[in-house]
Amino acid sequence: MKLSRSSVQSFLRFVSVLLGLILLTPALGLTGAKDDAKQITVAAAADLSAALEEVAAGYEKSTGTRVVLSFGASGTLTQQIQNGAPFDIFFSADMDYPRQLIAAGYADAPTLYRYAVGRLVLWAPADSPLDFDRVGMNALLDPSVKKISIGNPQHAPYGRAAVAALKHYGLYEKVTDRLVLGENVAQAAQFVESGNAQVGLVALAHVLAPAMQGKGKYWQVPVDAYPPLEQGVVVVSRSAHKQDAAAFVEYIKTAEAAKVLRRYGFALPPQ
Repeated sequence: MKLSRSSVQSFLRFVSVLLGLILLTPALGLTGAKDDAKQITVAAAADLSAALEEVAAGYEKSTGTRVVLSFGASGTLTQQIQNGAPFDIFFSADMDYPRQLIAAGYADAPTLYRYAVGRLVLWAPADSPLDFDRVGMNALLDPSVKKISIGNPQHAPYGRAAVAALKHYGLYEKVTDRLVLGENVAQAAQFVESGNAQVGLVALAHVLAPAMQGKGKYWQVPVDAYPPLEQGVVVVSRSAHKQDAAAFVEYIKTAEAAKVLRRYGFALPPQ
């Protein structure tokens, strides 16, 4: 059967439209998936690097909301938020930095929540000769200790806690020339891991992380030797995902999240 020229042109137009729809359908599907996917960006204190990753993974699995984490010193992250960094939530290692952001209009006061209390420890490699159990903080006076790592007290609440503990025991002036400062408490621990320091004053949460098991030994600094490391979370005012951010903060208050935080050595304060 011979087709007319107009019939052939109509058929070709039909095929062209059909091919266009076939090619466009996957793109539409991808666009829809991208639009439907929820994501929040979280700035968090370095002591949370292991615990919050586990909490975020559980949250993403149960809700489908992706949690993108960025870790650093609380003071540094505060400056980044003030400078316009696109964070939705800020987890600090103290309550002061979130309150500063609230006072300056960078965070929402009603969302402030004290989620945990951190712990400070002396930490050394597993083969270190230091006997923490016998001499405690005085281990820092051992001749083998050439360098002592702490977080930078200018930016890191754990660094300020370390300085307070050293002064509490009358050791600060004796060891100040041997202190090496990490940008945050996680870097202070890395100095010990790498051998650039023989001992560090770091977060209990770090030494309890699975990746650190068997790599060192620690001694908990008595809590009366330094101001309480009360840690706070707050939603950033300019967040474009406030509902999702608030939902994640609510999740932090659940028994499931609390269980993870306790496993990493955090105490949970009464609310």
